[in-house]
Amino acid sequence: MRFLSLLISILVAVVSVVIYRDQVIDLATASIDRITKQLNALKDIVALNFGTGDIASSSTTTTATPSSPYYNPSEQLVATEMSVPRAIRKVFLAVEQSEGAGARVRRSIGTPQLRNFSPFLMLDHFSIKPGAGFPDHPHRGQETITYLLTGAVDHEDFAGNAGTIEAGDLQFMTAGRGIMHAEMPRQNPDGSANVGLQLWVDLPTDLKKCEPRYRDLRAKEIPQVDINDKVHVKVISGQSGGVDSVKDLAYTPVWILDIEIKPGGKLAQPVPVGWNAFSYQLEGSAIFGSGDAKHTVQQYHNCVFEAEGDVVNIEVPENATENARFVLIAGQILDQKVVQYGPFVLNTPEEVRQALFDYQFQTNGFERAKDWASEIGKSMVH
Repeated sequence: MRFLSLLISILVAVVSVVIYRDQVIDLATASIDRITKQLNALKDIVALNFGTGDIASSSTTTTATPSSPYYNPSEQLVATEMSVPRAIRKVFLAVEQSEGAGARVRRSIGTPQLRNFSPFLMLDHFSIKPGAGFPDHPHRGQETITYLLTGAVDHEDFAGNAGTIEAGDLQFMTAGRGIMHAEMPRQNPDGSANVGLQLWVDLPTDLKKCEPRYRDLRAKEIPQVDINDKVHVKVISGQSGGVDSVKDLAYTPVWILDIEIKPGGKLAQPVPVGWNAFSYQLEGSAIFGSGDAKHTVQQYHNCVFEAEGDVVNIEVPENATENARFVLIAGQILDQKVVQYGPFVLNTPEEVRQALFDYQFQTNGFERAKDWASEIGKSMVH
């Protein structure tokens, strides 16, 4: 009899575990459904920061060039007769489209035209007029770099960081293990738009769980150099003309150069060997490449370079009617898998599901999201 009672107790315990396990699974599934609906509702307002028109997962693998030496930041790169010019892989127009509430965006990286371009996840050339904004939304696993060209943008997060970047300023935001923030463009009285670039950069796997941080770089802090009387460079990060930028702005090594060339000007700009590189044309047009492989790149076009080579050649014809202005950007390739679900960029589907769970239940980095609401985002709450 005692043995039978013990057996019955064990059976009851097993059945209870199964029942409650199913309840837990059902609860988790329902929670994931809720958060997916919330993200899809939110993306209509903050699509610029989600990087895709639709919240959808994508899985890609990027591989570094094994034979390429690692770039040493203390090394001064210069163009010489032995430099190898980078060939052009492709040039394409960043087509303007509507995003969010009132925003106009030219997205190049993160579109069918250019994916799997480690460490870069997205590049948006945005124009946001009064009435638009990007209220409270989450991120995990990546860094965002915002470069204001005109206007201003306020930012605020659940860690107490707040401030404003204005024309010529940059903001480097590391999401790390989790951040909730809002980015609200200035509501200019004259109705003019706030214009800038936002670049999403992947984080190395071992830094995906780092603490979030912000770093603002003011226009007055950016070193500038005149290569000659026709070439002017703002060295946001990286090197140009013997000038080094401010260091330690982002965890993933990235060079960002804002370059303006007058008609008749030429530039041989060194870039780290083995890094991915591209340019985006802000104003006018310029000729990229060398020899028989030159290509004219017009305004709003992205020019993607092959990984081989250590210098990018650019020139503007003497008979050009306007200056050419573009950003030249290069980044260290990360040898890791990318699984992206909207604002969450991780290495496995399981980590993405965990991010959804953590955001929904304010755990593992999202604890401060509980009952938090930004002040600057309240104007967008209906």
